[in-house]
Amino acid sequence: MSRFALLLSVAFACPAVADDWPQYLGPKRDGVWHETGIVEKFPAGGPKKVWTMPVSGGYAGPAVADGKVFVTDRVTDPAEAERVFAFDANSGKELWKYEYPVKYRVQYAVGPRATPTVDGDRVYALGAMGELTCLNTATGKKVWAKNYVKDYDARTPIWGFAAAPLIDGDSLICLVGGKGGKVVVAFDKKTGKERWASQTLDETDCGYCPPVIYTFGKVRTLVIWHGAAVVGLNPGTGERLWKQDFVSRYALTAPMPVQSGDTLFLTAFYNGPLMLKINGTTTPEVLWKGNGRSEKPEQSDKLHSIIPTPIIKDGHIYGVGSYGELRCLKLDTGERVWATRKPTTGTPTEEGKPVRWANAFLTVQGDRFFLFNDRGELIIAKLNPKGYEEIDRAKLLEPTTKGGGAGPVVWVPPAFAGKKVYVRNDKELVCYDLAK
Repeated sequence: MSRFALLLSVAFACPAVADDWPQYLGPKRDGVWHETGIVEKFPAGGPKKVWTMPVSGGYAGPAVADGKVFVTDRVTDPAEAERVFAFDANSGKELWKYEYPVKYRVQYAVGPRATPTVDGDRVYALGAMGELTCLNTATGKKVWAKNYVKDYDARTPIWGFAAAPLIDGDSLICLVGGKGGKVVVAFDKKTGKERWASQTLDETDCGYCPPVIYTFGKVRTLVIWHGAAVVGLNPGTGERLWKQDFVSRYALTAPMPVQSGDTLFLTAFYNGPLMLKINGTTTPEVLWKGNGRSEKPEQSDKLHSIIPTPIIKDGHIYGVGSYGELRCLKLDTGERVWATRKPTTGTPTEEGKPVRWANAFLTVQGDRFFLFNDRGELIIAKLNPKGYEEIDRAKLLEPTTKGGGAGPVVWVPPAFAGKKVYVRNDKELVCYDLAK
């Protein structure tokens, strides 16, 4: 057999490698699940539960990489502490646990907020009080650690530190909120040594938005949205390329900015949306913004999101607004095309009531969307300018966390990897099989 034929035979004999979900919103931080061979509808009774493991409080979603699931939580008995776990992705077996003491001084003091970030043999976990820890993925041994408050004199946001760190080459880029020009800090990902620091804030919180890198034209740009503005930075040096003032009430900047070509879309719960045209290194152009009088559904004209990041697809924006309305907007004007509460507070056929902060995390998979709402339901649906078409839904978790206007919620983004979904509340981490 020729060498070429041998290589072909090996390639076709090996199954396709399953995708990982190593950070917030997936491999590219865009909320896209690239795997195929996923169920068209759930089997009778819902998807098969593969395993469940006990965890404690937290809003932080799981990350999945190299056959392991990483998740963080908080315990208060016998002493207050944050923990980082690694579980076997297929069996749920606990592989290791790392724990450190912490005292919470934030509202909604349930647990960590930031999804861990995995890179090779290291996982980076950010706690609600600013403890950033780099751990070995195989052993859980601490490699290095920083504390935003102690090391950078950072002001703790009202609802705790939540911006999941971003890997870029040899750097770990973090929204630290430090004083003296150190709102954004890039650390050497292996040693924790500071590589560069950038930006200054006065008395405004740094907010909650994870860093993300986009390329506009030929300019690779680190986008940082903090409580006072959205800025574009050189990812290698921290040098500011452009700035657009956008003061957010309570610095509530949780949804990530989303790119579409040369435009950048932002949405805030109180302040509403902002669509920018990015022109390389010059000041962005404001294409449109929200004109609503408040975040209330009858007084908001576009999209006021609180936590989940919207999805842009085929010239339209899909996102969940202030009181649980899933809305479709035209990308070029922001004009609302349709709105429905069926996937949040309603049923497959009936609209629900407006509920303050009701939401759902959106994930694209092929020509469909998977929506995980705060009632612990996973929904398969098609979203297009014609409307919302629900295919199926299943209850995966009981809501256990303080948060919503209608009782306990699950405010945790899911992870999709290995044709499975991983979800958690304040009691358990659960894996379900979604393979066709």
